[in-house]
Amino acid sequence: MDTSILCVWLKVAGKETCGSDSDRWTFERVDKKIKDEIAAKTTLVLPLASIIETGNHIAQCNGNRYQLGLLFADLIRKAANEESPWAAFSVQSDLWSDEKLNKLADTWPALAAQKLSLGDVTIKDVAEYYASIQYTSVEIFTGDNGLKAYEPQSPIEQKAPRRKR
Repeated sequence: MDTSILCVWLKVAGKETCGSDSDRWTFERVDKKIKDEIAAKTTLVLPLASIIETGNHIAQCNGNRYQLGLLFADLIRKAANEESPWAAFSVQSDLWSDEKLNKLADTWPALAAQKLSLGDVTIKDVAEYYASIQYTSVEIFTGDNGLKAYEPQSPIEQKAPRRKR
């Protein structure tokens, strides 16, 4: 779940919609999608970049920052405590190792030239991580078509090796 969707869902002042004119995300649309995903037993992930960016938008908005802060803090706690449907943060810690940060530093300049923010790159990395651990489907829930383009393809099912007779 990226920042744009979180801001819409939390009703952050000035960030009530996201997406293009032909694919507009409103609170009602985001809320319905989240409810549908919860009913389907989907695991919802709050990438660290989304948490930081959403927190920044809340702190800078003209709305009730305290109330929004309380709502968002509740989501963070649910994710930290792995309260269903939220995923735990512990698996994301692998993405912040020295090795991964060096790889990020090596690859990000070319992605920045394509206008992909550092936050979006780390969201892309979180999605790729979940795809690599064999989740059957990984979706980047975003109103940003540029970020959506980096959504991992469904993992290819491995066929069991044939046994010799």
